[in-house]
Amino acid sequence: MTTTEEPYATGSPPAQALTLAQLAELAGVSTATVSKVVNGRSEVGPETRALIEGLIREHGYRRQRRRAKATGLIELVFHELAGDYPTEVIKGVQQVARQHHLAVVLSELGGSHTPGRDWIEDVLSHRPDGVITVFSSPTDGQRDQLATREIPLVVLDPAGDPGHRVPSVGAANWSGGLVATRHLLELGHRRIAIITGPEYALSSRARLDGYRAALDTAGVPIDPELICPGAFLIEDGLLQARRLMRLPDPPTAIFTCNDGQAIGVYHAAHELRLRIPDDLSVIGFDDMPAWRWAIPPLTTIRQPLTEMGATAATMLITLAQGEPLRQNRVELGTELIVRGSTAPRPR
Repeated sequence: MTTTEEPYATGSPPAQALTLAQLAELAGVSTATVSKVVNGRSEVGPETRALIEGLIREHGYRRQRRRAKATGLIELVFHELAGDYPTEVIKGVQQVARQHHLAVVLSELGGSHTPGRDWIEDVLSHRPDGVITVFSSPTDGQRDQLATREIPLVVLDPAGDPGHRVPSVGAANWSGGLVATRHLLELGHRRIAIITGPEYALSSRARLDGYRAALDTAGVPIDPELICPGAFLIEDGLLQARRLMRLPDPPTAIFTCNDGQAIGVYHAAHELRLRIPDDLSVIGFDDMPAWRWAIPPLTTIRQPLTEMGATAATMLITLAQGEPLRQNRVELGTELIVRGSTAPRPR
């Protein structure tokens, strides 16, 4: 990878970025202390670290020598490695990495959506060409540490708002929620439930907004009882479908915000002796390969996870080569995949 040109600054570059010595003078600390913060070392107090990182954000930082040679690695970070979701993303990242003779290193955050201090220290110590975080995002301070070491960052499927300065890749979640609900409306369903993902997730909120928009456009009242909170887990579908189907006026269709939740609905339907799609239509979101073999095969919204991984890797390599991106936010389209789990509303 080629290096970016000096001087280097985070955000919008000031007229003249500062050196280690100048930052140290402003902060009233030694150059060694500023160097430790820049290089991700842990032995600096939190108040001093925050002061120095704030000065770097405000003034920028100019290296007096070029960055150390990168190691030919892409750091790919997941909040957890479970199910087909990470596998599809990894495929896309590896496709691009191989073309550029790069290796991909995986790390997991144990379910957390924010990396800890140990993670950033490890990343800075082995100097990857860049970092892709999936459904998670570093803190502002960690982003500054990556930036001062000239390690580019791309966020894929951000859990929260990554901010306009951070390159990110996502899917058309609002459109997907709209199309999924509209498909059920066109089949004659009016009692349509939704099982959401976690409230903090941008993708979950967008899918719910798409669901609301479709019902509103069709003139169908939104029943709060049919909006069920979830966490993108199979158990969500099982527990919420049990509750929904025991309502005095149960839904005739359920839209789940990922495919795993749909499989939970399948299990609940089996328990309750309901036939899919004769008694209950089900539509998921993601189009994970395994669920195509469910009985009946699952109707779903395809989220192009492999393409998202490839796009994120391409953006990262562009940044690592010192080239600007055409756009900081890329959103790839979703697609309705109709299979056997949806049918006209039962009479």
